[in-house]
Amino acid sequence: MSTFLIEPGAKLANRYRLDHVVSETGGATRWKATDETLARPVAVWTFTEGFPRTSEVVRAARATSRIPDARVTQVFDADDTTPVPYVVEEWVIGSSLAELLAQGPMEPERAAGLVAEAAEAIAAAHAGGLHHLCLTPGKLMWSSGGAVKVTGIGVDAALLGSNIADPAAVDTQGLGNLLYAALTGHWPGGPQSGLPGAPQGPMGPYPPGQLRQGISDQLATITTRAALPQFAGQMVPGPPITTPADFCAALAEVPRLIPLPVAPPEATPPPEQGTSRRTGEFGATGPRRSSRNASAPARSSSRPAPAREEEYTDRERRPSARRLVIGALALLLFAAVVTGAWVVGSMMRPGDEGETEADSGSETTEETVDSADLEVLPISSSTGFDPLPGGDGSEHDANAPRAHDGDPSTQWNTEGYNDPMGTEKSGVGLLLDLGSSQEVHEVDLTLPAREYGVQVRVGDTNSVSDDASLDAGLPVAWEGSINGEQVVTLDESVSGQYVLIWFTSLPTDEGRYRGSIVEVEVRGL
Repeated sequence: MSTFLIEPGAKLANRYRLDHVVSETGGATRWKATDETLARPVAVWTFTEGFPRTSEVVRAARATSRIPDARVTQVFDADDTTPVPYVVEEWVIGSSLAELLAQGPMEPERAAGLVAEAAEAIAAAHAGGLHHLCLTPGKLMWSSGGAVKVTGIGVDAALLGSNIADPAAVDTQGLGNLLYAALTGHWPGGPQSGLPGAPQGPMGPYPPGQLRQGISDQLATITTRAALPQFAGQMVPGPPITTPADFCAALAEVPRLIPLPVAPPEATPPPEQGTSRRTGEFGATGPRRSSRNASAPARSSSRPAPAREEEYTDRERRPSARRLVIGALALLLFAAVVTGAWVVGSMMRPGDEGETEADSGSETTEETVDSADLEVLPISSSTGFDPLPGGDGSEHDANAPRAHDGDPSTQWNTEGYNDPMGTEKSGVGLLLDLGSSQEVHEVDLTLPAREYGVQVRVGDTNSVSDDASLDAGLPVAWEGSINGEQVVTLDESVSGQYVLIWFTSLPTDEGRYRGSIVEVEVRGL
């Protein structure tokens, strides 16, 4: 049976119903189909009779199914022993990079985050001996479930069937092209997937930094070294990037965001930049006030009252009013009795009067100091902190303000390390200067969803040039593990001008250990 004879509605393996053709590639046809057993959409490849690479495609599909990376499109079934050989893959519902760019280029850090996810998937495939070789804006997907997916890994390379001398370099340039497109809205190799070709200069496409302002030199250099290797060492420093692993390592040094924002529920809009993340109030340094009364929905005066309420008369309401008056008198009488008893007790213990009043005032203060009474303490400056020995004294200092700019779409990152901390060096962190000594009660930390070992240190000195003075100058106020967002409540309030978020253990990121702080907010009195 030949693929030429297959029509929509045909069924393979008594399970996969072919719905319509999506694309055709030199004797291979990709269908949108339905898995009737599991009632889900799938993608199915079928092949014309005599297609020379059917077995290679099926073997590549089976190998792809063993890649332990959720960003690689899943392969559900593959069989070349049936009259109609086929490969069944995950049908990704979402938007391709080409569709995302229809509204214009992406924010640089979000473009870096999206393509970095794809690069990690490609690097995982290369580690398993598989390649892509056909990376285009249509192959990079942002699924409706909020995940990055790269389609065609393994299968596209087998369909191409050409002997590529350096597949790693081909895929790395493909990743660079994706990043170039995400940053500029142009494809460096000419029109592709609905994107216009990049403007050409004497040496080829213009580097991304010449097409769009706002791209950092670091990100523009990485893009150029990968997508336009002919410029490496000439127009930009450094050699060409020629492997997906090296591309991942380079992007790991660049601030990057999750690929796309997840829309918050309409009832709880995110706080605007410059507001407290817990209260949503304007002004990062203002006091935190309870918003329960302000946020409670007002009753609509137009809503009709129940029929029974309309039938109430003033006479029927009077007993309720009388009961309220009686209750108020009872409370007043009770208060008078309690006050009289307190006065009598004080007169009987004259020597303890001062102590009692002092203790009472202390207890009252302690009871009223809760989260609702704390203010967001302004951060006058911040710097990455990499103390000696084992460090160079700097840790992406220029990006430190991103950790407290009120914008959850930006973050500060440490450098990448071969040590998770504790072997070559004791830790690394972010030093916050409050401008003057403040009473610190809480630190609200938002980190990526990975496990971090964290210490919060507070003190009045920043002369922490080595580990010994670090311990002496900024004592530990809290220590524990954090994964995601956590409000760190200090066991006891600590006064100090400096707050150090100190990583004692870092998670791994593509073979390197790295720390990140999305947002930090210090609260106190």
